[in-house]
Amino acid sequence: MRNTATFPAGNIGLFKQQLIAWAGNFFSAACFDYNGYTYFNPQREFLAAAGEIEIMPCYHNYFSSLQKFHSEKKDWVFGFLSYDLKNETEPLVFNKKDQRHNGINFPIAYFFRPKHIIEIINNQIIVHSVEDPALIYSSIMSTTVELFSSPKHNGIKNRITREEYVESVVAIKEHIANGDLYEMNFCQEFYIDEIDVNPPTLFNALNKISPAPFACFVKHDSNYLLCSSPERFLKKDGRKLMSQPMKGTIERKESGDDSLQKNKLINDPKERAENVMIVDLVRNDLARSSVAGSVIVEELFGVYSFAQVHQMISTVTSELQNEIDFSTAIKNAFPMGSMTGAPKVMAMQLIDNYEKAKRGLFSGSVGFITPDGDFDFNVVIRSIFYNASTKYLSFQAGGAITHDCEPEKEYEECMLKAKAIFKVLTNP
Repeated sequence: MRNTATFPAGNIGLFKQQLIAWAGNFFSAACFDYNGYTYFNPQREFLAAAGEIEIMPCYHNYFSSLQKFHSEKKDWVFGFLSYDLKNETEPLVFNKKDQRHNGINFPIAYFFRPKHIIEIINNQIIVHSVEDPALIYSSIMSTTVELFSSPKHNGIKNRITREEYVESVVAIKEHIANGDLYEMNFCQEFYIDEIDVNPPTLFNALNKISPAPFACFVKHDSNYLLCSSPERFLKKDGRKLMSQPMKGTIERKESGDDSLQKNKLINDPKERAENVMIVDLVRNDLARSSVAGSVIVEELFGVYSFAQVHQMISTVTSELQNEIDFSTAIKNAFPMGSMTGAPKVMAMQLIDNYEKAKRGLFSGSVGFITPDGDFDFNVVIRSIFYNASTKYLSFQAGGAITHDCEPEKEYEECMLKAKAIFKVLTNP
Protein backbone atom coordinates (compact mmCIF):
# COMPACT_ATOMS: atom_id res chain seq x y z
CA MET A 1 0.00 0.00 0.00
CA ARG A 2 1.05 3.58 -0.55
CA ASN A 3 1.82 6.04 2.19
CA THR A 4 0.40 9.56 1.88
CA ALA A 5 1.73 12.93 3.02
CA THR A 6 1.04 16.57 2.15
CA PHE A 7 3.72 19.19 1.55
CA PRO A 8 3.81 22.97 0.97
CA ALA A 9 3.56 24.00 -2.64
CA GLY A 10 6.10 26.80 -2.88
CA ASN A 11 6.70 27.73 -6.52
CA ILE A 12 4.08 25.59 -8.29
CA GLY A 13 5.36 26.34 -11.80
CA LEU A 14 8.90 25.28 -10.94
CA PHE A 15 7.69 22.23 -9.02
CA LYS A 16 5.71 21.03 -12.05
CA GLN A 17 8.83 21.28 -14.22
CA GLN A 18 10.89 19.42 -11.62
CA LEU A 19 8.21 16.75 -11.34
CA ILE A 20 8.17 16.20 -15.11
CA ALA A 21 11.98 15.92 -15.19
CA TRP A 22 11.93 13.54 -12.19
CA ALA A 23 9.22 11.34 -13.75
CA GLY A 24 11.28 11.09 -16.93
CA ASN A 25 13.82 8.95 -15.07
CA PHE A 26 11.40 6.02 -14.78
CA PHE A 27 10.53 3.32 -17.33
CA SER A 28 6.84 4.32 -17.05
CA ALA A 29 5.44 7.75 -16.31
CA ALA A 30 2.23 9.66 -17.00
CA CYS A 31 1.83 13.28 -15.91
CA PHE A 32 -1.26 15.43 -16.49
CA ASP A 33 -1.10 19.21 -16.31
CA TYR A 34 -4.54 20.83 -16.34
CA ASN A 35 -3.02 24.31 -16.73
CA GLY A 36 -5.64 26.14 -14.71
CA TYR A 37 -8.60 25.17 -16.92
CA THR A 38 -10.92 24.60 -13.97
CA TYR A 39 -14.00 24.35 -16.20
CA PHE A 40 -12.70 21.08 -17.63
CA ASN A 41 -10.86 19.84 -14.52
CA PRO A 42 -12.19 21.25 -11.25
CA GLN A 43 -10.83 18.44 -9.05
CA ARG A 44 -7.08 18.98 -9.26
CA GLU A 45 -4.33 21.10 -10.79
CA PHE A 46 -1.86 18.33 -11.64
CA LEU A 47 -1.61 14.54 -11.45
CA ALA A 48 1.48 12.40 -11.98
CA ALA A 49 2.29 8.69 -11.82
CA ALA A 50 5.76 7.16 -12.01
CA GLY A 51 7.34 3.73 -11.60
CA GLU A 52 5.54 0.40 -11.81
CA ILE A 53 4.25 -1.84 -9.06
CA GLU A 54 2.78 -3.99 -11.79
CA ILE A 55 2.19 -3.84 -15.55
CA MET A 56 -1.12 -4.95 -17.05
CA PRO A 57 -0.87 -8.32 -18.81
CA CYS A 58 -3.00 -8.85 -21.91
CA TYR A 59 -5.30 -11.81 -21.35
CA HIS A 60 -7.07 -11.96 -24.69
CA ASN A 61 -7.91 -8.40 -25.72
CA TYR A 62 -6.87 -5.04 -24.37
CA PHE A 63 -10.24 -3.76 -23.19
CA SER A 64 -11.22 -6.90 -21.29
CA SER A 65 -7.65 -7.15 -19.97
CA LEU A 66 -7.91 -3.64 -18.58
CA GLN A 67 -11.19 -4.47 -16.84
CA LYS A 68 -9.78 -7.70 -15.37
CA PHE A 69 -6.58 -5.99 -14.22
CA HIS A 70 -8.45 -3.20 -12.46
CA SER A 71 -11.07 -5.53 -10.95
CA GLU A 72 -8.36 -7.70 -9.41
CA LYS A 73 -6.23 -4.84 -8.05
CA LYS A 74 -8.79 -2.14 -7.14
CA ASP A 75 -6.03 0.42 -7.53
CA TRP A 76 -5.03 3.46 -9.57
CA VAL A 77 -4.16 2.50 -13.15
CA PHE A 78 -2.51 4.83 -15.66
CA GLY A 79 -1.83 4.29 -19.35
CA PHE A 80 -2.79 4.75 -22.97
CA LEU A 81 -4.79 3.32 -25.86
CA SER A 82 -3.47 3.75 -29.40
CA TYR A 83 -5.70 4.55 -32.35
CA ASP A 84 -5.04 1.10 -33.84
CA LEU A 85 -7.16 -0.52 -31.13
CA LYS A 86 -9.91 0.28 -33.64
CA ASN A 87 -9.20 -3.22 -34.91
CA GLU A 88 -10.63 -4.60 -31.66
CA THR A 89 -13.71 -2.40 -31.82
CA GLU A 90 -14.37 -2.73 -35.57
CA PRO A 91 -12.56 -5.79 -37.03
CA LEU A 92 -13.73 -4.96 -40.56
CA VAL A 93 -11.23 -2.10 -40.81
CA PHE A 94 -8.18 -4.32 -40.20
CA ASN A 95 -5.68 -4.22 -43.07
CA LYS A 96 -2.99 -6.94 -42.96
CA LYS A 97 -1.12 -5.33 -45.87
CA ASP A 98 -0.82 -1.95 -44.19
CA GLN A 99 2.58 -0.58 -45.22
CA ARG A 100 2.23 2.95 -43.84
CA HIS A 101 5.18 4.45 -42.02
CA ASN A 102 5.42 4.02 -38.23
CA GLY A 103 8.53 5.64 -36.78
CA ILE A 104 7.70 5.79 -33.06
CA ASN A 105 6.52 2.26 -32.18
CA PHE A 106 4.58 2.89 -28.99
CA PRO A 107 2.83 -0.35 -27.98
CA ILE A 108 -0.80 -0.62 -29.01
CA ALA A 109 -1.85 -0.19 -25.36
CA TYR A 110 -0.11 -0.04 -22.00
CA PHE A 111 -1.32 0.33 -18.40
CA PHE A 112 0.47 0.17 -15.07
CA ARG A 113 -0.11 0.46 -11.33
CA PRO A 114 2.26 3.22 -10.22
CA LYS A 115 4.63 3.20 -7.28
CA HIS A 116 4.32 6.94 -6.87
CA ILE A 117 1.33 9.24 -7.39
CA ILE A 118 1.68 12.99 -6.92
CA GLU A 119 -1.26 15.38 -6.94
CA ILE A 120 -1.46 19.15 -6.73
CA ILE A 121 -4.80 20.18 -5.20
CA ASN A 122 -5.60 23.64 -3.84
CA ASN A 123 -1.92 24.57 -4.11
CA GLN A 124 -0.89 21.65 -1.90
CA ILE A 125 1.36 18.79 -2.98
CA ILE A 126 0.08 15.34 -2.02
CA VAL A 127 2.44 12.38 -2.41
CA HIS A 128 1.17 8.79 -2.36
CA SER A 129 4.08 6.35 -2.50
CA VAL A 130 5.13 2.81 -1.68
CA GLU A 131 8.26 4.52 -0.32
CA ASP A 132 8.60 7.34 2.20
CA PRO A 133 6.63 10.31 0.74
CA ALA A 134 9.07 12.76 2.32
CA LEU A 135 11.96 11.17 0.44
CA ILE A 136 10.00 11.28 -2.82
CA TYR A 137 9.14 14.95 -2.26
CA SER A 138 12.77 15.72 -1.47
CA SER A 139 13.91 13.85 -4.58
CA ILE A 140 11.57 15.89 -6.78
CA MET A 141 12.58 19.17 -5.16
CA SER A 142 16.25 18.44 -5.76
CA THR A 143 15.75 17.63 -9.47
CA THR A 144 17.50 20.01 -11.82
CA VAL A 145 15.46 21.56 -14.63
CA GLU A 146 17.51 22.19 -17.76
CA LEU A 147 17.14 25.47 -19.61
CA PHE A 148 15.35 25.03 -22.93
CA SER A 149 16.81 25.83 -26.31
CA SER A 150 15.27 24.69 -29.59
CA PRO A 151 16.93 21.41 -30.63
CA LYS A 152 19.30 21.35 -33.59
CA HIS A 153 18.13 19.39 -36.62
CA ASN A 154 18.21 19.31 -40.41
CA GLY A 155 14.68 20.54 -40.93
CA ILE A 156 11.11 19.36 -40.48
CA LYS A 157 9.95 17.11 -43.33
CA ASN A 158 6.47 16.35 -44.66
CA ARG A 159 5.36 12.75 -45.10
CA ILE A 160 3.27 14.05 -48.02
CA THR A 161 3.54 17.30 -49.98
CA ARG A 162 1.01 20.10 -49.84
CA GLU A 163 -0.09 19.15 -53.36
CA GLU A 164 -0.59 15.50 -52.36
CA TYR A 165 -2.60 16.58 -49.33
CA VAL A 166 -4.87 18.75 -51.46
CA GLU A 167 -5.31 15.95 -54.03
CA SER A 168 -6.31 13.55 -51.25
CA VAL A 169 -8.87 16.00 -49.89
CA VAL A 170 -10.39 16.32 -53.37
CA ALA A 171 -10.62 12.52 -53.59
CA ILE A 172 -12.19 12.28 -50.13
CA LYS A 173 -14.77 14.87 -51.13
CA GLU A 174 -15.66 12.60 -54.05
CA HIS A 175 -16.45 9.83 -51.55
CA ILE A 176 -18.68 12.27 -49.68
CA ALA A 177 -20.42 13.34 -52.89
CA ASN A 178 -21.00 9.66 -53.73
CA GLY A 179 -22.69 9.09 -50.37
CA ASP A 180 -19.97 6.89 -48.86
CA LEU A 181 -19.77 9.08 -45.74
CA TYR A 182 -20.56 12.56 -44.39
CA GLU A 183 -17.27 13.58 -42.81
CA MET A 184 -13.74 12.23 -42.46
CA ASN A 185 -10.82 13.32 -40.32
CA PHE A 186 -7.75 13.35 -42.56
CA CYS A 187 -4.27 13.74 -41.03
CA GLN A 188 -0.68 14.14 -42.18
CA GLU A 189 2.68 13.55 -40.50
CA PHE A 190 5.64 15.90 -40.08
CA TYR A 191 8.90 14.41 -38.86
CA ILE A 192 12.62 14.83 -38.14
CA ASP A 193 14.91 11.86 -38.80
CA GLU A 194 17.91 12.59 -36.57
CA ILE A 195 17.38 14.77 -33.54
CA ASP A 196 18.53 14.81 -29.92
CA VAL A 197 16.06 16.29 -27.46
CA ASN A 198 15.51 16.36 -23.73
CA PRO A 199 11.87 15.26 -23.64
CA PRO A 200 10.91 16.76 -20.23
CA THR A 201 12.44 20.10 -21.18
CA LEU A 202 10.76 20.05 -24.60
CA PHE A 203 7.41 19.24 -22.98
CA ASN A 204 7.78 22.10 -20.53
CA ALA A 205 8.55 24.47 -23.42
CA LEU A 206 5.53 23.27 -25.44
CA ASN A 207 3.32 23.49 -22.36
CA LYS A 208 4.44 27.08 -21.82
CA ILE A 209 3.75 28.13 -25.42
CA SER A 210 0.48 26.20 -25.68
CA PRO A 211 -1.03 25.37 -22.27
CA ALA A 212 -4.05 23.10 -22.61
CA PRO A 213 -6.56 21.43 -20.26
CA PHE A 214 -5.55 17.88 -21.22
CA ALA A 215 -1.80 18.29 -21.56
CA CYS A 216 0.29 15.27 -20.60
CA PHE A 217 3.83 13.94 -20.53
CA VAL A 218 4.09 10.18 -21.06
CA LYS A 219 7.15 7.96 -21.01
CA HIS A 220 7.24 4.29 -21.95
CA ASP A 221 10.76 2.87 -22.13
CA SER A 222 12.48 5.05 -24.78
CA ASN A 223 9.24 6.41 -26.25
CA TYR A 224 7.83 9.78 -25.24
CA LEU A 225 4.56 11.60 -25.77
CA LEU A 226 4.58 15.38 -25.26
CA CYS A 227 0.93 16.32 -25.52
CA SER A 228 -0.82 19.70 -25.57
CA SER A 229 -4.36 18.46 -26.08
CA PRO A 230 -7.41 20.66 -25.60
CA GLU A 231 -9.87 17.75 -25.99
CA ARG A 232 -11.45 15.22 -23.65
CA PHE A 233 -12.38 11.80 -25.06
CA LEU A 234 -14.40 10.29 -22.22
CA LYS A 235 -14.82 10.72 -18.48
CA LYS A 236 -16.70 8.58 -15.95
CA ASP A 237 -17.74 10.04 -12.59
CA GLY A 238 -19.93 7.61 -10.69
CA ARG A 239 -22.50 6.49 -13.26
CA LYS A 240 -22.17 9.66 -15.37
CA LEU A 241 -20.33 9.53 -18.68
CA MET A 242 -19.11 12.70 -20.37
CA SER A 243 -17.57 13.22 -23.80
CA GLN A 244 -16.53 16.63 -25.17
CA PRO A 245 -15.98 16.35 -28.94
CA MET A 246 -14.13 19.24 -30.56
CA LYS A 247 -14.79 20.30 -34.13
CA GLY A 248 -14.38 23.85 -35.37
CA THR A 249 -11.16 25.88 -35.29
CA ILE A 250 -10.22 29.50 -35.92
CA GLU A 251 -6.99 31.38 -35.31
CA ARG A 252 -6.72 33.81 -32.41
CA LYS A 253 -5.81 37.44 -33.11
CA GLU A 254 -3.57 39.59 -30.95
CA SER A 255 -5.59 42.72 -31.69
CA GLY A 256 -9.11 43.63 -30.66
CA ASP A 257 -10.39 41.54 -33.56
CA ASP A 258 -10.11 38.40 -31.39
CA SER A 259 -13.70 38.65 -30.15
CA LEU A 260 -14.80 38.93 -33.77
CA GLN A 261 -12.95 35.68 -34.46
CA LYS A 262 -15.01 33.90 -31.79
CA ASN A 263 -18.24 35.24 -33.30
CA LYS A 264 -17.10 34.22 -36.76
CA LEU A 265 -16.45 30.66 -35.55
CA ILE A 266 -19.73 30.19 -33.73
CA ASN A 267 -21.71 31.49 -36.73
CA ASP A 268 -19.81 29.57 -39.42
CA PRO A 269 -22.25 27.09 -41.05
CA LYS A 270 -19.43 24.75 -42.11
CA GLU A 271 -17.89 24.59 -38.63
CA ARG A 272 -21.29 24.07 -37.00
CA ALA A 273 -22.09 21.29 -39.47
CA GLU A 274 -18.78 19.54 -38.66
CA ASN A 275 -19.48 19.79 -34.96
CA VAL A 276 -23.06 18.61 -35.00
CA MET A 277 -22.23 15.56 -37.17
CA ILE A 278 -19.66 14.41 -34.62
CA VAL A 279 -22.00 15.20 -31.72
CA ASP A 280 -24.58 12.89 -33.30
CA LEU A 281 -21.93 10.18 -33.66
CA VAL A 282 -20.88 10.58 -30.01
CA ARG A 283 -24.51 10.44 -28.89
CA ASN A 284 -24.85 7.11 -30.67
CA ASP A 285 -21.57 5.82 -29.19
CA LEU A 286 -22.62 6.69 -25.63
CA ALA A 287 -26.11 5.28 -26.16
CA ARG A 288 -24.56 1.80 -26.62
CA SER A 289 -23.51 1.83 -22.95
CA SER A 290 -26.14 4.07 -21.37
CA VAL A 291 -29.57 3.97 -19.80
CA ALA A 292 -32.20 4.51 -22.48
CA GLY A 293 -33.10 8.16 -22.83
CA SER A 294 -30.21 9.39 -20.66
CA VAL A 295 -28.01 10.78 -23.44
CA ILE A 296 -28.10 14.58 -23.30
CA VAL A 297 -26.25 17.30 -25.20
CA GLU A 298 -25.48 19.63 -22.29
CA GLU A 299 -23.75 22.19 -24.48
CA LEU A 300 -23.75 22.53 -28.25
CA PHE A 301 -21.29 24.78 -30.12
CA GLY A 302 -19.48 26.09 -27.05
CA VAL A 303 -16.49 28.24 -28.04
CA TYR A 304 -13.38 28.04 -25.84
CA SER A 305 -10.17 30.00 -26.17
CA PHE A 306 -6.65 28.56 -26.10
CA ALA A 307 -3.23 30.05 -26.76
CA GLN A 308 -3.27 29.87 -30.57
CA VAL A 309 -6.89 29.08 -31.45
CA HIS A 310 -10.53 29.25 -30.52
CA GLN A 311 -12.22 25.83 -30.59
CA MET A 312 -15.85 24.78 -30.86
CA ILE A 313 -16.53 22.14 -28.22
CA SER A 314 -19.78 20.37 -27.35
CA THR A 315 -20.56 18.36 -24.22
CA VAL A 316 -22.50 15.09 -24.33
CA THR A 317 -23.43 13.21 -21.15
CA SER A 318 -25.30 10.04 -20.23
CA GLU A 319 -25.90 7.55 -17.41
CA LEU A 320 -23.95 4.29 -17.63
CA GLN A 321 -26.04 1.13 -17.39
CA ASN A 322 -25.45 -0.78 -14.15
CA GLU A 323 -24.65 -4.02 -15.94
CA ILE A 324 -22.00 -2.47 -18.21
CA ASP A 325 -18.45 -2.20 -16.90
CA PHE A 326 -16.23 0.81 -17.48
CA SER A 327 -13.96 -0.80 -20.08
CA THR A 328 -16.96 -1.65 -22.27
CA ALA A 329 -18.06 1.98 -22.10
CA ILE A 330 -14.60 3.02 -23.33
CA LYS A 331 -14.59 0.36 -26.06
CA ASN A 332 -18.06 1.34 -27.30
CA ALA A 333 -16.89 4.91 -27.88
CA PHE A 334 -13.35 4.21 -29.16
CA PRO A 335 -11.81 5.58 -31.28
CA MET A 336 -13.34 8.98 -30.68
CA GLY A 337 -15.61 10.26 -33.43
CA SER A 338 -13.86 13.63 -33.67
CA MET A 339 -10.76 11.83 -35.02
CA THR A 340 -12.54 9.40 -37.36
CA GLY A 341 -15.64 10.79 -39.04
CA ALA A 342 -19.14 9.61 -39.81
CA PRO A 343 -20.13 6.90 -40.37
CA LYS A 344 -17.22 5.73 -38.24
CA VAL A 345 -16.40 2.39 -39.91
CA MET A 346 -16.28 3.82 -43.43
CA ALA A 347 -14.27 6.80 -42.22
CA MET A 348 -11.68 4.51 -40.63
CA GLN A 349 -11.45 2.41 -43.77
CA LEU A 350 -10.75 5.50 -45.87
CA ILE A 351 -8.27 6.82 -43.30
CA ASP A 352 -6.28 3.61 -43.78
CA ASN A 353 -6.38 4.13 -47.54
CA TYR A 354 -5.46 7.81 -47.73
CA GLU A 355 -3.11 8.55 -44.84
CA LYS A 356 0.58 7.80 -45.43
CA ALA A 357 1.67 7.34 -41.80
CA LYS A 358 0.19 5.08 -39.16
CA ARG A 359 -1.38 7.08 -36.40
CA GLY A 360 -0.19 4.90 -33.54
CA LEU A 361 -0.83 6.78 -30.31
CA PHE A 362 -1.80 9.94 -32.23
CA SER A 363 -5.61 10.28 -32.00
CA GLY A 364 -5.56 7.58 -29.36
CA SER A 365 -6.02 8.39 -25.70
CA VAL A 366 -4.10 8.75 -22.42
CA GLY A 367 -5.77 8.60 -19.04
CA PHE A 368 -6.18 7.06 -15.65
CA ILE A 369 -8.64 4.93 -13.72
CA THR A 370 -9.27 5.47 -10.01
CA PRO A 371 -9.63 2.63 -7.48
CA ASP A 372 -13.42 3.14 -7.63
CA GLY A 373 -13.47 2.64 -11.41
CA ASP A 374 -13.94 6.26 -12.42
CA PHE A 375 -11.73 7.46 -15.27
CA ASP A 376 -10.72 10.39 -17.43
CA PHE A 377 -9.13 10.05 -20.90
CA ASN A 378 -7.99 12.74 -23.33
CA VAL A 379 -7.67 12.84 -27.11
CA VAL A 380 -4.02 12.68 -28.20
CA ILE A 381 -3.69 15.62 -30.57
CA ARG A 382 -1.37 18.66 -30.77
CA SER A 383 1.41 16.28 -29.70
CA ILE A 384 5.08 15.53 -30.26
CA PHE A 385 6.20 11.90 -30.32
CA TYR A 386 9.83 11.00 -29.78
CA ASN A 387 11.76 7.73 -29.91
CA ALA A 388 15.00 8.30 -27.97
CA SER A 389 16.55 5.07 -29.31
CA THR A 390 16.19 5.96 -32.99
CA LYS A 391 16.26 9.77 -32.57
CA TYR A 392 13.03 9.99 -34.58
CA LEU A 393 10.56 12.79 -33.83
CA SER A 394 7.07 13.00 -35.27
CA PHE A 395 3.88 15.04 -35.03
CA GLN A 396 0.63 14.92 -36.94
CA ALA A 397 -2.17 17.35 -37.73
CA GLY A 398 -5.45 17.08 -39.54
CA GLY A 399 -9.00 18.26 -39.84
CA ALA A 400 -12.53 17.34 -40.78
CA ILE A 401 -13.18 16.93 -44.49
CA THR A 402 -16.78 17.71 -45.44
CA HIS A 403 -18.67 18.35 -48.67
CA ASP A 404 -18.27 22.11 -48.35
CA CYS A 405 -14.63 22.27 -47.27
CA GLU A 406 -11.93 23.96 -49.37
CA PRO A 407 -8.81 21.76 -49.74
CA GLU A 408 -6.30 24.61 -49.50
CA LYS A 409 -7.96 25.96 -46.36
CA GLU A 410 -7.88 22.48 -44.83
CA TYR A 411 -4.12 22.40 -45.32
CA GLU A 412 -3.80 25.81 -43.68
CA GLU A 413 -5.86 24.55 -40.73
CA CYS A 414 -3.37 21.69 -40.28
CA MET A 415 -0.55 24.23 -40.12
CA LEU A 416 -2.48 26.36 -37.63
CA LYS A 417 -3.07 23.40 -35.33
CA ALA A 418 0.64 22.52 -35.47
CA LYS A 419 1.76 26.14 -35.02
CA ALA A 420 2.97 25.75 -31.42
CA ILE A 421 4.93 22.60 -32.28
CA PHE A 422 6.66 24.25 -35.24
CA LYS A 423 7.49 27.19 -32.99
CA VAL A 424 9.02 25.14 -30.18
CA LEU A 425 11.09 23.09 -32.65
CA THR A 426 12.38 25.97 -34.78
CA ASN A 427 12.74 29.12 -32.68
CA PRO A 428 16.31 29.76 -31.48
